[in-house]
Amino acid sequence: MQVRHLDEQLLSHFAKSRETMILLGPRQAGKTTILHRLFPTAQSFTLDNQTTRSILERYDISAYQQLIKDSDSTMIIDEIQELRDPGRAAKIIYDQMPNIHLILTGSSALNIKNKTSESLAGRKIDYHLYPLTLNEYLVQQNYESQLSLSPFSSFVQHNKTTRSEIIKPYDHTSLLSQLLLYGSYPAVQDSPHPISYLKNLVDSVIFKDLLDLQLLEDKRSALSLLQLLAHQIGNLINYSELASRLDIDQRTVKRYIELFEQSYIIFRLTPYSTNSRDEIGKSPKIYFYDLGLRNALIDNFSPVNSRGDYGQLLENFVISDFFKANIYSQSSYHFHYWRTQSGSEVDLVLVKHDQLLAFEIKSRTRRINRSFISRYPQASLQVISSDNYWV
Repeated sequence: MQVRHLDEQLLSHFAKSRETMILLGPRQAGKTTILHRLFPTAQSFTLDNQTTRSILERYDISAYQQLIKDSDSTMIIDEIQELRDPGRAAKIIYDQMPNIHLILTGSSALNIKNKTSESLAGRKIDYHLYPLTLNEYLVQQNYESQLSLSPFSSFVQHNKTTRSEIIKPYDHTSLLSQLLLYGSYPAVQDSPHPISYLKNLVDSVIFKDLLDLQLLEDKRSALSLLQLLAHQIGNLINYSELASRLDIDQRTVKRYIELFEQSYIIFRLTPYSTNSRDEIGKSPKIYFYDLGLRNALIDNFSPVNSRGDYGQLLENFVISDFFKANIYSQSSYHFHYWRTQSGSEVDLVLVKHDQLLAFEIKSRTRRINRSFISRYPQASLQVISSDNYWV
């Protein structure tokens, strides 16, 4: 059962709003699958079809009316960024065919937002779909029966009374190892050749939008930078050091990292600081949305229990899972880490209004570092481990 956290939001969209629905996210995250499942009677168009593409690029309402058989229906246009001017096409349909419920998908936030934001101002609502959360994975594999936003919701609500006593009817250690190794792209879960799939994703998919837009002057340098970042998940990013190692300038490093973010490959955590002199206040950390993609970049699919980067993998997994759940639940927490010049550190700090939630992520449950709490007594601090991170 391919249920996703976004199901209810997407299904109810047009009952609440006429605005164009734009579904953004990385390629292979399941955007087309979820839309065809939720809107099975929609007219669906893919821009891989040259005839469809040619008609849409005429930017003529008469041509559009001939293409769209039913003027009172739902219409899906897949990978809208493939058009020269997707915003113009969408605006014509929205303004001149008011009975059409228009749904667009795009694989690159940079690509589709730059090309549609101005044309569709006040006419669109964006949604984001990512590789599977832990709970989506468990439900799709029939290990759990009900979709929820746990464990994110349980930890955020500080509902830890029985978490250490959770007993599940499956081997969570083995499942976690699989997710840390192969990640959570939907197609990976039942693939007989997950490593080949992930390496192909690196070779032919992740830079496609950026290359099509001619935003990467040097694909080799961009790939080398991404591989360096893959080795440094959870570490402080030093732009100068990265530039020196790759023999490119810092501005290029920063721009490429921004492009990787906008293409749903990585995301950044900024430091939490109240301007105390000994708190790190500038250097970000970088994590990957999907660990399978990360492991493909460094070509390491060795068993996780024998790897030196197990702690990094677990930290990335939990923070990424929290990040996705925060978006799906519309919880609006801001994500940070905390670290002092002397090395005291908290892996994840969530901030919203007067809430300050801190989490240490350990391979096994250990004693809490009290330095953050002593400095911020209003905060809560919990330890997340491979033993207690379950729905």
